[in-house]
Amino acid sequence: MKILSVATARLLLHPLTVAEAERIVAREPGDGDRWGEGYPSDGDVRANTGFLRGAAERGHPGEFGLYEIRLLDTGVAVGGIGFHGPPDEVGFATVGYGLVPAARGKGYASEALRALLEIARTAGAAGVKGDADLDNPASHRVMEAAGMRCVAEDDKLRHFSVAF
Repeated sequence: MKILSVATARLLLHPLTVAEAERIVAREPGDGDRWGEGYPSDGDVRANTGFLRGAAERGHPGEFGLYEIRLLDTGVAVGGIGFHGPPDEVGFATVGYGLVPAARGKGYASEALRALLEIARTAGAAGVKGDADLDNPASHRVMEAAGMRCVAEDDKLRHFSVAF
């Protein structure tokens, strides 16, 4: 299964293969990898570990996998974005994302999330959901800027969702 990269105005969302995810978990770039300072983060390693576990148990999730966020003009990886797996029983996929510190505050996360929402929509998801810690207003703004709405809040998290 070949999943195509998705370009935005400033970014390239590159779908990760199992081999690429294994390199991220090992923090050992391959010959063609161009990683920005601080990439992969601990969050990238955790996300890719979960991706690898799911791929081993159920096969590659196709469009509902993980994507490396690369700067379009240089090809340098500055973070990751993707799904926690295929859509749930009501058709909603759960999203997560992260950027290296030097790439934050430039609108990259919202730009990448808007592209990821379109990937989910065209792949047949009914919607996308995500959450962020209450003390992470930057992530709240990312989801809101991408068109997601706050639908609930508990003592730890603010929950966001968008239906297609």
